[in-house]
Amino acid sequence: MNITDDIISIKGVGEKTATCFHKLNIFNIRDLIFHIPRSFTLYEGPVIPTPSDNGETKAVRVYFKMNSFSSVKKGHLNISHVTAVCNGKNIYLSIFNMPYLKKQLKTDREYVIRGTLEVGKQGAFSMLQPAIFTYEQYEEIAGTLLPQYPLVKGLTNAAVTKAVRQVIDAIDIPDDGLIGDTDFASALRSIHFPQDMDSFIGARKRIVFHEFVSFLLQMRSDNNTGNIAFNEMMVETAQTTRLLEALPYKLTGAQQKCWADILKDMTSGKCMNRMIQGDVGSGKTIIAFLALILNASNAHQGCLMAPTEVLAKQHFENLCELNDRFGIGLKPVLLLGSMSAKAKNESYKEIENGEHDVIIGTHAVFQKKVIYKDLTLVITDEQHRFGVKQRESIIEKGDCVHLMVMSATPIPRSLAMIVYGDTSISVINEMPVNRIPIKNAVVGRGYRRKAYEFINDEIKKGNQAYVICPQVEEGEDSDLENVVDYAAKLEQELGPAINIAFLHGKMSTDMKNRIMSEFKDGNIDVLVSTTVIEVGIDVKNATVMLIENAERFGLAQLHQLRGRVGRGDKQSYCIFMTAKEDEKTNERLNVLKSTNDGFKIADEDLRLRGPGDLFGIRQSGEFGFLIGDIYNDADVLREADLYVQNIMKPENSDELARVNERLNDTCFNTVDFRSI
Repeated sequence: MNITDDIISIKGVGEKTATCFHKLNIFNIRDLIFHIPRSFTLYEGPVIPTPSDNGETKAVRVYFKMNSFSSVKKGHLNISHVTAVCNGKNIYLSIFNMPYLKKQLKTDREYVIRGTLEVGKQGAFSMLQPAIFTYEQYEEIAGTLLPQYPLVKGLTNAAVTKAVRQVIDAIDIPDDGLIGDTDFASALRSIHFPQDMDSFIGARKRIVFHEFVSFLLQMRSDNNTGNIAFNEMMVETAQTTRLLEALPYKLTGAQQKCWADILKDMTSGKCMNRMIQGDVGSGKTIIAFLALILNASNAHQGCLMAPTEVLAKQHFENLCELNDRFGIGLKPVLLLGSMSAKAKNESYKEIENGEHDVIIGTHAVFQKKVIYKDLTLVITDEQHRFGVKQRESIIEKGDCVHLMVMSATPIPRSLAMIVYGDTSISVINEMPVNRIPIKNAVVGRGYRRKAYEFINDEIKKGNQAYVICPQVEEGEDSDLENVVDYAAKLEQELGPAINIAFLHGKMSTDMKNRIMSEFKDGNIDVLVSTTVIEVGIDVKNATVMLIENAERFGLAQLHQLRGRVGRGDKQSYCIFMTAKEDEKTNERLNVLKSTNDGFKIADEDLRLRGPGDLFGIRQSGEFGFLIGDIYNDADVLREADLYVQNIMKPENSDELARVNERLNDTCFNTVDFRSI
């Protein structure tokens, strides 16, 4: 068996299963073994439930009550209800879309149910969508760590596990060339099937080190614009000063300092390479506009890249409104991938002729056909959505280009200095004075009915709401809410008069743009979404955000998500709903109630994370890491930083070449850091 063999060569993988694997970008055995488990399930021994187990995942040994099985249909859902008995206590089960269980479950046989145990006000026990095993089946897996893989509909965790087991020891895994206590091949095998928690932690650390070294080498080998001399010295112009005086508001102190940093960079005679960090709504966009105005008033072209068409349109409309209102004299153009070929060609010609001094768009701005007459400034919004490769593609379209990148993701400064390397960093850590603080609530699932009523009341007032779920569809993790089923349930709860839609990253770009535009235009009342909306648009009418399974997200990401509400002049609310109401979870989530400062929250997130969070807290996918997390793995990041600094020294050039070659051979990351 060879690492390049097609996935269909694995025993038990037919064409139908192979098609499901393809949806996960798994086409050969190499892809499969680099499909890393996103978590593990420890199948602990069965317990007798007690009220203190509320919100905990437990395995319980049960019998099923005679004649207790019933089913009801609600929209797209078939909900089965059945009563299980443990030690004389009833446990009420609700199971979605599995009506066949009525024939399969026997009342004279012993089973083990496993799921989140909930305790009602009267002390009644219940479980939603538990896993059900015969007692004999559970005995076989009790005490083991079993991998849980990212899945798609039609592909079970058992099928992926079986396929990986067949190949993981049968192929030669190339070494990545990095020095460590564990070799890469052994770590990769252990990350799939660890003997115990200690072996998992060791394997995970080794692979995270691999990810971080790969990332830092790529970022630093390409991040060298800051010391390049600029061809023509820029000068401060009256246009920016007049605009600042004419604006109906005054920049915050943090904005003024940030603008002073940029002004100094752009008039220094060297190419700027600056990162602007600031919370959603802190006022980064006006700083970007000032830089574009300064650049244009020095008779040069500037470009602003946004990660989505909806956001690009928003930036373009806001700049045009500012341009017309204050008579700035810019000549902006919008460039999008969805434009017709005729419209694009016309814009290409005008850009090449220098008829436009500000170009705003998505990835369309760095396509080969776009030729700039005099490009000297590139600004990327939500910079981690554009990889080094993409930024390079547009920087190379000018002789000497100032680079400014913006991010609303708060990262502790100690880690930001590592991640962003030689990039200068400006922080906007103040919010505009007229911004109404968001009201926050941390609640358990028992509050869900009240949350729905509150959302309904806000919609009746003419407002809109977001609901955030951690996964796309059923099957990835039965303990987590998913977008597809949740939207269907919400339709039943809120009724047909309320327009509900869902959004997730697996949709086509056109579909995502259409839904986001519909929501912005007020045609959708409630948008059920994954974290794809963390890079979103200003919907001033959105006043409520409900985040399900809030315990599974990092604090910094939760803070960024809630920044999508509170964009207008209305009071806004964020409800953090958790399925786990223990002391540690409450301590973490209550940080969000105590402050709206994203950088304080990021520091607390770093302080409060620990080994127990390796499975529980989902990441945002920042920087494209598959398992690495700059919070949980801060020590590994620092170790990788020292390693990269050492091998990038001139005297270690041979070692650097060897490591780069080996890293390319292993191809661990299915996401290329240069194109994330």
